Amino acid sequence: MRVLVVEDQAKLATIVAAGLRRAGMAVDVVFDGADALEHTASTPYDVVVLDRDLPGVGGDEVCRTLAAGGPATRILMLTGARTVGDRIEGLGLGADDYLPKPFDFGELVARIRALGRRPGAAVAPVLSHGDLRLDSARRQVTRAGRELALNPKEFAVLEVLLAAGGAVVSSEELLERVWDSEADPFSQAVKTTMSRLRAKLGDPPVIETLTRSGYRIT
Repeated sequence: MRVLVVEDQAKLATIVAAGLRRAGMAVDVVFDGADALEHTASTPYDVVVLDRDLPGVGGDEVCRTLAAGGPATRILMLTGARTVGDRIEGLGLGADDYLPKPFDFGELVARIRALGRRPGAAVAPVLSHGDLRLDSARRQVTRAGRELALNPKEFAVLEVLLAAGGAVVSSEELLERVWDSEADPFSQAVKTTMSRLRAKLGDPPVIETLTRSGYRIT
Protein backbone atom coordinates (compact mmCIF):
# COMPACT_ATOMS: atom_id res chain seq x y z
CA MET A 1 0.00 0.00 0.00
CA ARG A 2 1.38 3.44 -1.00
CA VAL A 3 0.67 6.19 1.54
CA LEU A 4 1.38 9.93 1.51
CA VAL A 5 1.76 11.61 4.91
CA VAL A 6 1.08 15.36 4.80
CA GLU A 7 2.10 16.91 8.13
CA ASP A 8 3.89 20.21 8.79
CA GLN A 9 5.32 19.06 12.12
CA ALA A 10 8.49 17.39 10.86
CA LYS A 11 9.11 15.32 13.99
CA LEU A 12 5.58 13.90 14.04
CA ALA A 13 5.67 13.25 10.28
CA THR A 14 8.94 11.35 10.60
CA ILE A 15 7.65 9.23 13.49
CA VAL A 16 4.41 8.40 11.68
CA ALA A 17 6.22 7.51 8.46
CA ALA A 18 8.70 5.25 10.26
CA GLY A 19 5.90 3.41 12.04
CA LEU A 20 3.88 2.92 8.84
CA ARG A 21 6.95 1.56 7.07
CA ARG A 22 7.41 -0.94 9.89
CA ALA A 23 3.79 -1.93 9.28
CA GLY A 24 4.71 -2.78 5.69
CA MET A 25 3.53 0.35 3.87
CA ALA A 26 5.42 2.43 1.31
CA VAL A 27 5.38 5.98 2.66
CA ASP A 28 6.23 9.39 1.22
CA VAL A 29 6.26 12.50 3.40
CA VAL A 30 5.58 16.16 2.55
CA PHE A 31 5.25 19.12 4.90
CA ASP A 32 2.84 21.48 3.12
CA GLY A 33 -0.27 21.44 0.97
CA ALA A 34 1.33 22.64 -2.26
CA ASP A 35 3.86 19.79 -2.17
CA ALA A 36 1.04 17.35 -1.38
CA LEU A 37 -0.84 18.37 -4.52
CA GLU A 38 2.31 18.00 -6.63
CA HIS A 39 2.95 14.50 -5.28
CA THR A 40 -0.64 13.30 -5.74
CA ALA A 41 -0.68 14.64 -9.30
CA SER A 42 2.26 12.42 -10.28
CA THR A 43 1.97 9.40 -7.96
CA PRO A 44 -1.08 7.16 -7.35
CA TYR A 45 -1.51 6.84 -3.58
CA ASP A 46 -3.90 4.41 -1.92
CA VAL A 47 -4.32 6.63 1.16
CA VAL A 48 -3.36 10.23 2.00
CA VAL A 49 -2.94 10.98 5.70
CA LEU A 50 -3.68 14.70 5.70
CA ASP A 51 -3.13 17.20 8.50
CA ARG A 52 -5.93 19.73 8.33
CA ASP A 53 -3.91 22.61 9.81
CA LEU A 54 -1.28 23.18 7.12
CA PRO A 55 0.49 26.44 6.30
CA GLY A 56 0.01 27.99 2.86
CA VAL A 57 -2.31 25.71 0.92
CA GLY A 58 -4.43 24.40 3.79
CA GLY A 59 -5.57 20.87 4.42
CA ASP A 60 -9.16 21.76 3.56
CA GLU A 61 -8.17 22.89 0.07
CA VAL A 62 -6.00 19.81 -0.47
CA CYS A 63 -8.89 17.61 0.64
CA ARG A 64 -11.37 19.29 -1.71
CA THR A 65 -8.96 19.00 -4.64
CA LEU A 66 -8.25 15.31 -4.05
CA ALA A 67 -11.92 14.48 -3.49
CA ALA A 68 -12.88 16.24 -6.73
CA GLY A 69 -10.39 14.05 -8.60
CA GLY A 70 -12.38 10.91 -7.84
CA PRO A 71 -12.49 8.06 -5.30
CA ALA A 72 -9.21 6.32 -6.18
CA THR A 73 -7.26 7.97 -3.32
CA ARG A 74 -8.70 7.68 0.17
CA ILE A 75 -8.21 10.59 2.57
CA LEU A 76 -7.67 10.25 6.31
CA MET A 77 -7.75 13.71 7.86
CA LEU A 78 -5.85 14.49 11.06
CA THR A 79 -6.48 17.53 13.24
CA GLY A 80 -6.14 18.87 16.74
CA ALA A 81 -9.84 19.83 16.72
CA ARG A 82 -11.87 17.21 18.55
CA THR A 83 -15.52 18.37 18.42
CA VAL A 84 -18.25 16.52 16.55
CA GLY A 85 -18.83 19.63 14.45
CA ASP A 86 -15.20 19.63 13.32
CA ARG A 87 -15.40 15.96 12.33
CA ILE A 88 -18.63 16.54 10.39
CA GLU A 89 -17.05 19.50 8.59
CA GLY A 90 -13.94 17.48 7.70
CA LEU A 91 -15.99 14.62 6.29
CA GLY A 92 -18.10 17.13 4.40
CA LEU A 93 -14.98 18.34 2.61
CA GLY A 94 -14.53 14.89 1.09
CA ALA A 95 -12.41 13.09 3.66
CA ASP A 96 -13.09 9.35 3.98
CA ASP A 97 -12.15 9.23 7.65
CA TYR A 98 -11.20 11.66 10.41
CA LEU A 99 -8.87 11.12 13.37
CA PRO A 100 -8.26 13.75 16.08
CA LYS A 101 -4.83 14.35 17.59
CA PRO A 102 -3.38 12.98 19.76
CA PHE A 103 -4.14 9.52 18.36
CA ASP A 104 -3.20 5.95 19.14
CA PHE A 105 -0.77 4.74 16.48
CA GLY A 106 -2.37 1.30 16.33
CA GLU A 107 -5.70 2.93 15.53
CA LEU A 108 -4.08 5.01 12.78
CA VAL A 109 -2.64 1.89 11.14
CA ALA A 110 -5.99 0.07 11.42
CA ARG A 111 -7.87 2.99 9.86
CA ILE A 112 -5.41 3.28 6.97
CA ARG A 113 -5.70 -0.44 6.24
CA ALA A 114 -9.50 -0.24 6.44
CA LEU A 115 -9.53 2.61 3.91
CA GLY A 116 -7.30 0.56 1.62
CA ARG A 117 -9.84 -2.27 1.68
CA ARG A 118 -12.88 -0.17 0.80
CA PRO A 119 -14.70 -0.89 -2.48
CA GLY A 120 -12.86 0.77 -5.35
CA ALA A 121 -9.54 0.70 -3.49
CA ALA A 122 -6.60 -1.32 -4.71
CA VAL A 123 -6.55 -4.18 -2.23
CA ALA A 124 -9.30 -6.68 -1.39
CA PRO A 125 -9.51 -7.96 2.22
CA VAL A 126 -8.64 -11.56 1.26
CA LEU A 127 -6.72 -12.62 -1.84
CA SER A 128 -6.21 -16.22 -2.89
CA HIS A 129 -4.76 -18.37 -5.64
CA GLY A 130 -4.96 -22.14 -5.42
CA ASP A 131 -3.83 -23.14 -1.93
CA LEU A 132 -2.27 -19.72 -1.31
CA ARG A 133 -4.28 -17.28 0.81
CA LEU A 134 -3.42 -13.73 1.91
CA ASP A 135 -5.53 -11.99 4.56
CA SER A 136 -4.65 -8.28 4.52
CA ALA A 137 -6.68 -7.50 7.67
CA ARG A 138 -4.89 -10.12 9.78
CA ARG A 139 -1.58 -9.64 7.95
CA GLN A 140 -1.49 -13.40 7.47
CA VAL A 141 -0.39 -15.59 4.56
CA THR A 142 -1.02 -19.33 4.44
CA ARG A 143 -0.23 -22.01 1.88
CA ALA A 144 -1.99 -25.35 2.10
CA GLY A 145 -3.15 -24.25 5.55
CA ARG A 146 0.38 -23.56 6.82
CA GLU A 147 1.11 -20.02 7.95
CA LEU A 148 4.15 -18.39 6.33
CA ALA A 149 6.40 -15.92 8.13
CA LEU A 150 6.78 -13.06 5.63
CA ASN A 151 8.45 -9.76 6.41
CA PRO A 152 6.53 -6.54 5.51
CA LYS A 153 8.10 -6.12 2.05
CA GLU A 154 7.57 -9.78 1.10
CA PHE A 155 3.95 -9.52 2.24
CA ALA A 156 3.40 -6.33 0.25
CA VAL A 157 4.97 -7.75 -2.94
CA LEU A 158 2.78 -10.84 -2.73
CA GLU A 159 -0.28 -8.66 -2.08
CA VAL A 160 0.37 -6.60 -5.23
CA LEU A 161 0.91 -9.71 -7.36
CA LEU A 162 -2.22 -11.46 -6.10
CA ALA A 163 -4.30 -8.29 -6.53
CA ALA A 164 -3.15 -8.13 -10.18
CA GLY A 165 -5.08 -11.34 -10.84
CA GLY A 166 -2.49 -12.94 -13.10
CA ALA A 167 -1.53 -9.75 -14.94
CA VAL A 168 2.16 -8.95 -15.28
CA VAL A 169 3.55 -6.51 -12.73
CA SER A 170 6.81 -4.82 -13.65
CA SER A 171 9.75 -4.31 -11.30
CA GLU A 172 9.21 -0.56 -11.66
CA GLU A 173 5.59 -0.87 -10.52
CA LEU A 174 6.56 -3.05 -7.57
CA LEU A 175 9.23 -0.54 -6.59
CA GLU A 176 6.64 2.25 -6.75
CA ARG A 177 3.87 0.39 -4.90
CA VAL A 178 5.88 -1.42 -2.22
CA TRP A 179 8.81 0.88 -1.59
CA ASP A 180 8.67 4.71 -1.69
CA SER A 181 10.48 7.81 -2.89
CA GLU A 182 13.53 6.94 -0.79
CA ALA A 183 14.10 3.71 -2.73
CA ASP A 184 17.01 3.58 -5.17
CA PRO A 185 15.54 2.77 -8.61
CA PHE A 186 18.78 0.98 -9.52
CA SER A 187 18.88 -1.21 -6.44
CA GLN A 188 18.35 -4.98 -6.36
CA ALA A 189 15.58 -4.62 -3.77
CA VAL A 190 12.86 -6.19 -5.92
CA LYS A 191 14.99 -9.14 -7.06
CA THR A 192 16.26 -9.81 -3.53
CA THR A 193 12.79 -9.64 -1.99
CA MET A 194 11.35 -11.82 -4.76
CA SER A 195 14.01 -14.46 -4.20
CA ARG A 196 13.26 -14.65 -0.48
CA LEU A 197 9.51 -14.69 -1.13
CA ARG A 198 9.78 -17.57 -3.59
CA ALA A 199 11.82 -19.58 -1.11
CA LYS A 200 9.20 -19.09 1.60
CA LEU A 201 6.29 -19.91 -0.71
CA GLY A 202 7.91 -23.24 -1.61
CA ASP A 203 6.91 -25.67 -4.34
CA PRO A 204 5.23 -25.80 -6.72
CA PRO A 205 6.27 -22.26 -7.70
CA VAL A 206 3.47 -19.68 -8.01
CA ILE A 207 5.46 -16.62 -9.17
CA GLU A 208 6.60 -16.53 -12.78
CA THR A 209 9.34 -14.22 -14.09
CA LEU A 210 8.87 -12.81 -17.58
CA THR A 211 12.18 -11.53 -18.94
CA ARG A 212 12.20 -7.76 -19.45
CA SER A 213 8.52 -7.61 -18.44
CA GLY A 214 8.09 -8.41 -14.76
CA TYR A 215 6.36 -10.96 -12.56
CA ARG A 216 2.97 -12.60 -12.31
CA ILE A 217 1.08 -15.19 -10.29
CA THR A 218 0.66 -18.34 -12.35
